[in-house]
Amino acid sequence: MRVWYDREGDMLEVYFEDAPGYMEELDEDVFERRTSEGRVVGFTVLNFSKHDRDKLTLPLTVTVTDSL
Repeated sequence: MRVWYDREGDMLEVYFEDAPGYMEELDEDVFERRTSEGRVVGFTVLNFSKHDRDKLTLPLTVTVTDSL
């Protein structure tokens, strides 16, 4: 898993695995990264510091498996 925050761009990225995929917008400033098979492999939040953390919900279901 990789978590990266770009302070200058105010963007949070979380990748569960390094796999090719596409971004799909879920909500204002919230995107999920999916493989061509539809599996969620990460998400991105733009303007992260401007979101109210108590109200920011990520409509993602994550299943953690031991693939190492």
